[in-house]
Amino acid sequence: MKNLCHNLDIKAAIPGKVAKPISVAAFPRRLWFPTWTRQRKVSVSVSVSSIEEEKKVKMQCREWIESAAKSAFGFGVSASIFFSVFCHAPPQALAQSLTVAFPVSRAPEVNAVQRTLVEAWGLIRETFVDPTFNHQDWDMKLQQTMVEMFPLNSADAAYTKVSGMVSTLGDPFTRIISPKEYQGFRIGSDGNLQGVGLFINVEPRTGHLVVLSCIEGSPAARAGIHQGDELVEINGESVDGIDSEAAAQRLRGNAGTTVTVKVKNSGRSSYIREVKLPRECIKLSPISSAIIPHRSPEGQAIKTGYVKLSTFSQTAAEDMENAIQDMKNQGVHSYILDLRNNPGGLVKAGLDVAQMWLDGDETLVNTIDRSGDVLPINMVNGHAITHDPLVVIVNEGSASASEILAGALHDNGRAILVGHKTFGKGKIQYLIGRESRDNIKVEGETENFFSSGVIAHL
Repeated sequence: MKNLCHNLDIKAAIPGKVAKPISVAAFPRRLWFPTWTRQRKVSVSVSVSSIEEEKKVKMQCREWIESAAKSAFGFGVSASIFFSVFCHAPPQALAQSLTVAFPVSRAPEVNAVQRTLVEAWGLIRETFVDPTFNHQDWDMKLQQTMVEMFPLNSADAAYTKVSGMVSTLGDPFTRIISPKEYQGFRIGSDGNLQGVGLFINVEPRTGHLVVLSCIEGSPAARAGIHQGDELVEINGESVDGIDSEAAAQRLRGNAGTTVTVKVKNSGRSSYIREVKLPRECIKLSPISSAIIPHRSPEGQAIKTGYVKLSTFSQTAAEDMENAIQDMKNQGVHSYILDLRNNPGGLVKAGLDVAQMWLDGDETLVNTIDRSGDVLPINMVNGHAITHDPLVVIVNEGSASASEILAGALHDNGRAILVGHKTFGKGKIQYLIGRESRDNIKVEGETENFFSSGVIAHL
């Protein structure tokens, strides 16, 4: 089947005496998803500029209708697929519209996921960086997934279908987050969790789950798990093919319980060992600091402030400001900002931290959209807390917001950058919630507040 149009406008097609439709205003064009139980209608408008094009579009619509009707055959009276083709004549062009009612599940929880599916599909259609959607017909993907979801009986199974659709985009940082997963994401940004104290990530080149860092003093750190180690099994089950948040779900649990993992050592003599880890209540404090007294080459006593930022949580910027002010009050005149093994987090937190070291309206990061347009993110009336010398340390475990912060400070001439080549994420994600419709810039290594799945706090 062929794509009906290049610029879909999905809008309401609501029969009388139905519940108020749910509006999705998260992208420029409108998408309405009515909540009646028998049919789900989506109106698709196609603009054509000639009678010949009108005939061509009608033929494509007929092909789509026939194919969808075959797919829908046997769904029964509880759900149906309904198409209506109509047209009207605006001043400059003839608009061809197709109204489609997708099969609706009898299970209310699956029905709710169907609405989420349509919204996710529309958001990706409007904003995904690759306009070819990994060289596939994204419109057809919606129809195919809807049909596959119809016979399911649980929300978990339905979310699996949506995840499958999104995975065909070939981007590990774009994914659907179920309500259960979202709660896990909030753990990372709120600063508290019950788990083993690992930061893990899917290594883009191999697809393997690797350890980015361990929280100091955590069960994982005490067991000798190190950065670069590969996670092989959790409780006897292979982690091949699962993302970091799915692995995080397996590793988290109530304090006092245990989880058994198999880890492949990252050294030259790589070997697999099995470790039994107790789960504990872990406080994620993103900042640790110290004052280092020493003498200048001239023999003068001076103080250097050392700040270790482990993650960009909701409290990272506030904690950083307090640390800088405290050291400044104690006579510190130079600083070291340690971003080693910092997997990222909330992009906004990273940008807020950058503005504590920079003045004016400097560019913090440049983004490139699907059209290739460069979109800079600039400070607004930035006021640095201190102008004293600054060194930033990074390594292979520095990712996402860490890379943005380090790059902003280096490229604006504010800091000397030392260390090793960073992780190389190169993407910013948006966490878009169904409830609030708020767009929240986050890290890939996170999004969720440590998520889009890449990085998970375990």
